[in-house]
Amino acid sequence: MALARALAVGLVGLDGHLVQVEADISPGLPAFVLVGLPDASLHEAKDRVRAATANSGCPLPQQRITVNLSPATLPKSGSGFDLAVAVAALTASGVLPAEASAGAVHLGELGLDGSVRAVDGVLPAVLAAARAGVRSVVVPAATAEEAALVPGVRVRGVRWLAELVADYRGDPPPELPEPGAAPAPPVAAAPRPAPDLADVVGQGDARFALEVAAAGAHHLLMSGPPGAGKTMLAARLPGLLPDLDEQAALEVTAVHSVAGALRARPGAAALITRPPYEDPHHTASVASVVGGGSGVPRPGAASRAHRGVLFLDEAPEFEARVLEALRQPLEQGELVLHRARGAARYPARFQLVLAANPCPCGRAVGRALECTCTAQARRRYAAKLSGPLLDRVDVRVDVQAVTRAQVAEGAAGEATAVVAARVRAARALAAERLRPHGARCNGELRGPVLRGALRLPPAVTTDLDRAMERGALTLRGVDRVLRVAWTVADLRGAGAPDRDDVGRALALRGVPGALPGAAA
Repeated sequence: MALARALAVGLVGLDGHLVQVEADISPGLPAFVLVGLPDASLHEAKDRVRAATANSGCPLPQQRITVNLSPATLPKSGSGFDLAVAVAALTASGVLPAEASAGAVHLGELGLDGSVRAVDGVLPAVLAAARAGVRSVVVPAATAEEAALVPGVRVRGVRWLAELVADYRGDPPPELPEPGAAPAPPVAAAPRPAPDLADVVGQGDARFALEVAAAGAHHLLMSGPPGAGKTMLAARLPGLLPDLDEQAALEVTAVHSVAGALRARPGAAALITRPPYEDPHHTASVASVVGGGSGVPRPGAASRAHRGVLFLDEAPEFEARVLEALRQPLEQGELVLHRARGAARYPARFQLVLAANPCPCGRAVGRALECTCTAQARRRYAAKLSGPLLDRVDVRVDVQAVTRAQVAEGAAGEATAVVAARVRAARALAAERLRPHGARCNGELRGPVLRGALRLPPAVTTDLDRAMERGALTLRGVDRVLRVAWTVADLRGAGAPDRDDVGRALALRGVPGALPGAAA
């Protein structure tokens, strides 16, 4: 037959679209034309496919071959279309029967020797195929376990194109060697044991703030001199968070699959069930943090931290453009990246943790007698964290330097396991209360719910109302204090916050005139 079709999946962000690969063979001078808005790597598929089919013992005819990727208006990128292009072309040339590959999605890159190599984004692609009603997928053998995470889909893993051709033709399986060594992603080292909160000396206020942030998924700012323990505390936050549920685990695993980080992870075939932790260096660009790149944007650290923690150490040292780019995901829980070739949407509901010194030299604490910074340098340094960004941070805590007396005491604080148990109990209370409102934890609550169904009595919010009247809080800030107050109440097992809980939330917000000693 001169015209044949096969199915593939095109990813734009995490959104997958079924792509019909049409192959037509017509008389004329030998040529291989690929149309349908392919990018550079996909456009090169014509050379890979022709060499792979020839080395698999089923060369394409020396005629004009036209391959169309429909819908033609959808931007398509990557080498994952190679296998579908080869199947469509071989079917059009009469090598394969049309009914053999009908209704199946084909994903994979072809080597020139005919081997089928792994590609990124297999999990979200198979998820998209399943939602479109496809029940059979053919993927590289190296990613078959990843594709099998999607229920209700029959997955076939292949190592060679000749192996698939023999199966579709009903021929005996050929004797094939192991595929040649393909460029492999860097193999990640085995995960280290999670750091324990008991390692942190002193820091009662900061530990309480960390517990509240974990229990309610609140954003956190820690300010203090160098060496006080800000980075240690941030690194221990993921250990306090509960495991991801099945839906969240699928979302996180899909993002890491598209980002190319899944195959380099130990146990790559399994779902990611622990909250991820991303800590980019302060020299990171906007594209590396929020995502970007030429063509269809790829996910950045903010999306890889979805349902986990994004830690920005030395936050004022980051470029202002990087910090301000986080304002949208902090409010909406997702990133929409627009480029000339289209827009990509990635989830980005992370916990932001910021760590900052009081000044460039870090010694502007107490009476600041040892600080060598000018007043102008201090103001410029503090202004790098803009008001709109800080207004989106629920909890702010000053981390004081550890004293010699605290070290001499040698009393270890509570271990991660003990605090994590309280966090799980608090989240369970919040989940039961918030289920009718479409939220998982207090950090996701919207203002209309806080001022409506969860409205607190005026006697409880007296201090909060006064703070708003004197301009210490915006309306957004009021909502965030109420979120923290509900979390403080959940940690003590109460049904609703009282005035002390609101006072503690104000103190954690750093509002002047809040309840004295509230965070103690």
